[in-house]
Amino acid sequence: MYRKQVRRRRAVLVALIVASLVLLSVSFNQASSGPLASIQRGISTVLSPVEEGASRALKPARDLVNWFDETFDARGENEELRAEVQKLRAEVAKAQSAVGENEQFRKLLDLDDANATVAGYERVTGRVIGRSPTVWYSTVTIDVGSSEGIEVNDPVVTGDGLVGRITKTTNGTSLVTLITDHRSAVSASILPEGPDGVVEPEAGDPDDLLLDFISNDEEIEEGAILVTAGWSDGEISSAYPYGLEIGRVTEATVGEQETFQQVHVKPFADLRDLDYVQVLTGGPGKPGIPG
Repeated sequence: MYRKQVRRRRAVLVALIVASLVLLSVSFNQASSGPLASIQRGISTVLSPVEEGASRALKPARDLVNWFDETFDARGENEELRAEVQKLRAEVAKAQSAVGENEQFRKLLDLDDANATVAGYERVTGRVIGRSPTVWYSTVTIDVGSSEGIEVNDPVVTGDGLVGRITKTTNGTSLVTLITDHRSAVSASILPEGPDGVVEPEAGDPDDLLLDFISNDEEIEEGAILVTAGWSDGEISSAYPYGLEIGRVTEATVGEQETFQQVHVKPFADLRDLDYVQVLTGGPGKPGIPG
């Protein structure tokens, strides 16, 4: 029984294969106007609307698949572009930082070579590693200290001008009190021939200093340059040598009921953005100034 079923199935399979071969042969040999071609065209005509309808029905699905493919491709491209932008931004920042440091070093070298007012001092370059967190911008910490010969009250400058003085040292660091600190006072002269006064900070504004004790009788021109006075009477003296540039007069106001003018000075050094400074150590002794 089982063997008869197997033989029957094999016979049917062979008959179907033979029929397929015959139909293929007839299809290739027959002209396009033959009966078989007519049957094919009829079947195509009947199924064409069904095929078109299926194509329209499946179009949203195909579009959805294509949208996902395009979205994932675009997202991948965006990630690559974002990474490239971040890399370029880092390279630009690094280049700009190098340019800024080179400019500061150039100014310090110019100070070494050209500023005769600090003759007799040894210059020690330090980098700012800490800043006061207050709005006064009153102190910074630098990465050189007593092991480099730095002492309390040594003047501190940049290539632009006076910054402040050393007020505390360790073996490898120093604390610099800036001229904008509320405890700071710098004796100063207006070039070319005075008068002399005392530079003090304007509270909360590191871009504005006040020159006090300038009589109302003195004519102060806007744009006049201030330098350290460097005075000494043999018993006490200024902590700074003569001639260190401080800033430029921006405004001078004569008070009607005041004895002294109110003179505003913009410092040459950018005290909010210090990176490198020079400490002027050694030098001649200053009476009354420990160091």
